[in-house]
Amino acid sequence: MKRTAPLAPADGLIAIALAAAYVALLLATAGDLGYARDEGFYFFAANRYGAWFQALLEAPRAALRPEVVDAAWSVNHEHPGLIKSLFALSNLLLQKRLGLFAMEGTSYRFPAMALSGAGVALVYLWGTQARDRLAGASAAVLFAMLPRYFYHAHLACFDAPIVTVWAACAYAYWRSLRDGGALWPVLTGITFGLALDTKHNSWFLPIVCVAHAVALELRERIVARPEAAGAAPEDAPAAEPAPPRGAPRSVAALAAMATIGPLVFYALWPWIWRDTLARLREYASFHLNHEYYNMEFLGQNHWTPPMPRAYAPLMTAATVPAVTLCLFVAGLCAAARERLVYPLARAAARLAPERGRLAAAARALAARLRPPPPDAGGTALLWFLAIAAVYGAWLSPSTPIFGGTKHWMTAYPFIALFAGAAFSAAVRRARVALRALLVARRVPGAPRAVAGAAARGPLVPALLGAAVVAAPVAETLHAHPWALSAYTPLVGGAPGAASLGLNRTFWGYTTGAVVDYLNEHVPPRGTVYIHDTAGQAWDMLLRDGRLRKDIRGVGAVAGADFALYHHEKHMLGQAYQAWVAFGTTSPDHIAGLDGVPVILVYRNQSR
Repeated sequence: MKRTAPLAPADGLIAIALAAAYVALLLATAGDLGYARDEGFYFFAANRYGAWFQALLEAPRAALRPEVVDAAWSVNHEHPGLIKSLFALSNLLLQKRLGLFAMEGTSYRFPAMALSGAGVALVYLWGTQARDRLAGASAAVLFAMLPRYFYHAHLACFDAPIVTVWAACAYAYWRSLRDGGALWPVLTGITFGLALDTKHNSWFLPIVCVAHAVALELRERIVARPEAAGAAPEDAPAAEPAPPRGAPRSVAALAAMATIGPLVFYALWPWIWRDTLARLREYASFHLNHEYYNMEFLGQNHWTPPMPRAYAPLMTAATVPAVTLCLFVAGLCAAARERLVYPLARAAARLAPERGRLAAAARALAARLRPPPPDAGGTALLWFLAIAAVYGAWLSPSTPIFGGTKHWMTAYPFIALFAGAAFSAAVRRARVALRALLVARRVPGAPRAVAGAAARGPLVPALLGAAVVAAPVAETLHAHPWALSAYTPLVGGAPGAASLGLNRTFWGYTTGAVVDYLNEHVPPRGTVYIHDTAGQAWDMLLRDGRLRKDIRGVGAVAGADFALYHHEKHMLGQAYQAWVAFGTTSPDHIAGLDGVPVILVYRNQSR
């Protein structure tokens, strides 16, 4: 597997360009995306935090009084405060002072967009450093063009930010092992603290890093050191070049996570400044004993355990573009062959008796295989463990499945990195094949030098790259703004998924898709039952000017002029209530994706 020199200055510029382009795309597509339920709650919390930040600037001593801190930070304290603080600061600085955004809601969303852009840049840099520029670029695009991730990257929520911060901590840990020194362990600790203050799935990071460090130490003891298993037979294959000893480096990174990480977490979340242990226990208990929400899967509504173990793998296959999954599997298999088969064959050759079929077969297999290049960072193993730890949670039938794919999105950068590595390998093989074809067929004007130049040029990666990213780009842009209703052709797209009984939507965000209809048809000072849309999310549509200011959202169907119905299996009763209250079973307006109804608007026939 190809390895390259450290990053060139151009790579930094490419990473910045990728991040800027992604953020620009997110901003350009935010205008027709409604606000999710959770966004409404975080708007409210961010406003309270923002008021505290203003008080801190005006009267620091008074703002730091315990009762004042608790009054502000008790709001939504079931989630850490870092990302909501960024929402607040963005609204205060970028919107209220500078007026950068056409819609106020975008100012709350912008920090998550910026972090999502940073995530794309990070995938590029990591793929480029660990493999090559082609791997990094293809991984970044495949990661950016995941329909569900693209949706979440717009939102004033934590799900996209934790993907970036989680990957950043893993990257800093990897650099600690690869490069040594003091800087990267410190950065590992800092990024782990930021991850802790972003979302609770940061708790998986120590599991991944400790497991990785232990695995590298075992590799060092069993495979890379002949003396650990006795002297090798004379005909045993040459040893793999031993990388620098990873144990001290991993210990430094893990120690920083254990010390610096909690300090950063504590410093950035004022809610835990007082009664720290009690409030941390409350926070952990909330998530470890989280209430169950409804989710439809294969036609069945799941609310309480046992949850279906097939949920995570099937939903991944149904929502991640097939070309990305195929490249991921190819990259994972190539890494397994490179990093497992050869070392295991060598270990078997050492441990087996000097004579016998097993020893001979092991030595013959190892002799046929090429020793893998040194990799002090244990790159492929780290990527694999990051994926396995996240998906492993869904092996338990008690793990809630609400929220769809967002709870395992932290695995997506690593899936994309494996896919990028496979794409780079495919390009190298295609270049070799093209050169051989041009030479073998004696194409006029194509001597060996010309054939080699043609194979090494940009044509092969450009054509293959366009073929690979075309479907993910098309699927992602086509799904917007219905990404939670979008499924890949593997299950027949949105219509096929609806027929299979996969969830069509949740969070009530598709109200944003019917604002034009409401503005046109709701009478002056008319009322709309907003169903699954949070009140604060509805209010933001009014503040943005997307809804007429005189349209009033109400919490009951009875007496309303119009009623929204966001289709979910467990909410069918809401549609039935509208039928009874309005005297009709026919919606006045239907909106959705590819002919699949997602949001229905009923009109009161007596008005």
